[in-house]
Amino acid sequence: MTIRLPLFLLALLCSVSALAADKTATGATPALSVVTAQATRSSLPMQLSANGNIAAWQEAVIGSESNGLRLVEVKVNVGDTVQAGQLLARFSDESINADVAQARASLMEAQASAADASGNAARARTLQDTGALSAQQINQYLTTEQTAKARVASAKATLEVQQVRLRHTRLVAPDRGIISARTATVGAVVPAGSELFRMIRQSRLEWRAEVIAAELGRIRPGMPVSVVAANGSTLTGKVRMIAPTVDLQTRTALVYVDLQPAGGNNAPARAGMFARGDFALGNSTALTVPQQAVVVRDGFSYVFRLNADQHVSQLKVKPGRRLAERIELLDGVTPEMALVITGAGFLNDGDLVRQVSAAASR
Repeated sequence: MTIRLPLFLLALLCSVSALAADKTATGATPALSVVTAQATRSSLPMQLSANGNIAAWQEAVIGSESNGLRLVEVKVNVGDTVQAGQLLARFSDESINADVAQARASLMEAQASAADASGNAARARTLQDTGALSAQQINQYLTTEQTAKARVASAKATLEVQQVRLRHTRLVAPDRGIISARTATVGAVVPAGSELFRMIRQSRLEWRAEVIAAELGRIRPGMPVSVVAANGSTLTGKVRMIAPTVDLQTRTALVYVDLQPAGGNNAPARAGMFARGDFALGNSTALTVPQQAVVVRDGFSYVFRLNADQHVSQLKVKPGRRLAERIELLDGVTPEMALVITGAGFLNDGDLVRQVSAAASR
């Protein structure tokens, strides 16, 4: 029995057969529409990263120079900003004022005795050629005069010592800065040499970066540095000096970086904080691509090159520095290669793709 099909069904079957034959002849369907671009050369900053601690540039220890005196007043506390010569604390001065008065009276007595001795010596000199006084008597008057002058000098020195002790009852700041520690307590009897305050001189902080010995040759005094403290605040500074020695255990050396003034209680960073930073070494030319062109798989970085036959090849690359939306490729590509920019994460090695313009992909 013969089955006859309508003419429109016969036409449809012919069209399907033709499409299947055309697909077989031309190959597989493109997996994805992609946008390509070439790697370009850009100027990127060179940086050297390091870790370290923030510390005071210099910390002054302020102690007592008076022995056995009682603290009657403390004028500052931790975190206060002080100026050079500002009063920090005051000791009891009653006993020293009495010693000063006694020393001043002793000086006046010595000066009176010296004046009398000088008068006797002057009269003895006038009678020296008359024979009214013996040579022994004249010599005695002259010796008494010298002894009286020496006593005056001794009394002056004693008075100066007592006045120095009186000045030491006022504890003043040796420099401007920030008080970082305080052990002074009102009413305490403090022995000489006891530490009462610590001060960050001139409110200056520094970052002590630990740099491996092989990288020290790239760092120069005056080089700008960007530092990020543990609390997230960013500071800028300059290299002040490089330590003259390298640690035998870690093979690192300290690089001292001057930071901005501490700024009191509102300081963005504090002494003792851990910080990381980057030394600005200048700029260099690098081959860069957009970051979306680099695909990370199994711990390695890859890009996809578009070949003339519209198939892609997966290339292993070594990424370098990053700047904004671009990334440096150290090896694996050349400037003339057409690299897949959009959709690279969905491709595999050997996939057939269709290239479109950037405007058409939007």
